[in-house]
Amino acid sequence: MSGIDRDQARKQAHAKGLYPAPLNEGRSRNMRANRRADTKPEVVLRSALHRLGLRYRKDFRLDLNGVKVRPDIVFTAKKVAVFVDGCFWHACPEHGRAPTTNDWYWTPKLRRNVERDRTADTALSDAGWQVVRLWEHEPLPSAVEAVVAALSSHTEHVCDVSEEV
Repeated sequence: MSGIDRDQARKQAHAKGLYPAPLNEGRSRNMRANRRADTKPEVVLRSALHRLGLRYRKDFRLDLNGVKVRPDIVFTAKKVAVFVDGCFWHACPEHGRAPTTNDWYWTPKLRRNVERDRTADTALSDAGWQVVRLWEHEPLPSAVEAVVAALSSHTEHVCDVSEEV
């Protein structure tokens, strides 16, 4: 889609009230720069895990009983799914804040994001996956520790089962 077509589609969506028009071009540019995947906190965590010799898939889609889930980092063999959640987008209780502009749009959107997170967590857990949710503000050492602990607990669990046999 060319830039002109995209601008026209955006204007039509604004006119229909599907989402608010940006306050200015700077804000619009800032919002377009937000990424769904490969955010800075996610990339930093992935690099640290890779340095430890851990191998994973990134942004890997899982279809679980009709629910599509796309964790940021996936350890398929150990069934561990890691999400690095942004404070604004996932309503962090510590750093998230209520929108002050266009709250008619943002409040329900952020609520749907949190509901989608809970649905994904449930679908993953029901399918036997371990879910690790980290906030973007979490210090790297503790984030790495949480992922390694999840991977270790899975390994211990597998060993316990094989010892009983």
